[in-house]
Amino acid sequence: MQPLPAPEPLALLQAAAVDSVSAGLASLPQDLHGRNSRHVVMLRGRRRVFLLDNGELRNSFPVAIGMPGWETPTGIFEVLQKFPNPVWVHPVSGERVEEQAPKNPLGSHWITFHRDCLGRDAHDGEAWITIKGCTTTGFHGNPHRWTVGRAVSHGCVRLYNEDVSSLYRQVSLGTQVTVLP
Repeated sequence: MQPLPAPEPLALLQAAAVDSVSAGLASLPQDLHGRNSRHVVMLRGRRRVFLLDNGELRNSFPVAIGMPGWETPTGIFEVLQKFPNPVWVHPVSGERVEEQAPKNPLGSHWITFHRDCLGRDAHDGEAWITIKGCTTTGFHGNPHRWTVGRAVSHGCVRLYNEDVSSLYRQVSLGTQVTVLP
């Protein structure tokens, strides 16, 4: 395992983030710019989520993204559902984990932004997993802080619990979510 690179100074990161987000937003169809003053933008390659208000950077959070074979989807979405204290259901066994503990990988909050009903058949690094029916992708908390900044999820976007709690309070159903490569 290679060590993570040393972080850049905050001012440089923020400037680069704003430039990257602005460039990504400029490429979106014009009719999407004014739909909602609040907009969540994720730069998957930078493993970062940005919350914009009227085009101005309001917050920025580091994230974990989907691993190879389980990539976080790119595109233009919107917040579909929000749940505090989400219940995790194992995609293969159907086991339910309701308590907020290390056994529940969803952490403190869940924000759905994508629904896929094509099913899934891929390896997750440990086992081959076949999922029939619909799955959802969203932002969620995480009891394993070391995973943030890495490509380790099954497509979802993991945040620190305190960050997903903040994002949860600041978005509503219908808030636009744009995920860029």
